[in-house]
Amino acid sequence: MLKGKSAIVTGSTSGIGRGIAHALAKEGVNVMTNGFGDTPETIATVKSEITAFGVKADYNPADVSKPEQIDAMIDATVKSFGGLDIVVNNAGIQFVSPIESFPLEKWDAILATNLSSAFYTSRRAVPLMRNKGWGRIINIASAHGLVGSEDKSAYVAAKHGIVGLSKVIALETAKDGITCNAICPGWVLTPLVQKQIDDAAAKGGVSKDEEAKKFLAEKQPSMQFVTPEEIGGLVVFLCSDAAQQMTGSAYSIDGGWVAQ
Repeated sequence: MLKGKSAIVTGSTSGIGRGIAHALAKEGVNVMTNGFGDTPETIATVKSEITAFGVKADYNPADVSKPEQIDAMIDATVKSFGGLDIVVNNAGIQFVSPIESFPLEKWDAILATNLSSAFYTSRRAVPLMRNKGWGRIINIASAHGLVGSEDKSAYVAAKHGIVGLSKVIALETAKDGITCNAICPGWVLTPLVQKQIDDAAAKGGVSKDEEAKKFLAEKQPSMQFVTPEEIGGLVVFLCSDAAQQMTGSAYSIDGGWVAQ
């Protein structure tokens, strides 16, 4: 049902975004991948993984904190694929610090990349989707879009903002064949999370495996990491006809984290 449609997945050269790009490509969706500062080898690998499903793939290096670069990426997507049907706002960065010592430049960077970028893509994508009478905007939030954690003021604020932004877009597009939802993963073993585990293990003088178990035990009752493939499967479902009345919601995929 998605064959021939076209998508942008931000932050899709690794981790969650890469899993989402694969899942969409498997369903016949052409994918504009995106990453900032990726090596030519990484770009070539990611594109070949997607085209292996028999669809078109392209890459755009847009820094998603810059609205003019997002505009250029959307223009390139329309030029490459003939349109834009699906936007998955996945790109994100992290920094951990108590609020009193949280660097101002880190606050600004996290809000720009994790929240403002979704606004920038959506404001350009919605008119294109309205013209077709069909569209899907999926914002990758986090369990931290629903609950808080210490030392993550900027990240939690941005992810709560993503959930709110998704509701507003859903209301504004409810009669246009467009849906907008947020997905709220728990711990996923992405490079971003692995760095947190590595840093905490080094600081505490324990092994990375021990620290990973500690991460899970603190938040995730299933004691298992969510996988990018599982998140990709949820994205595909939210793009399907079965989900056409599912809009303005935040869907947890977190091993029971926010059920506590």
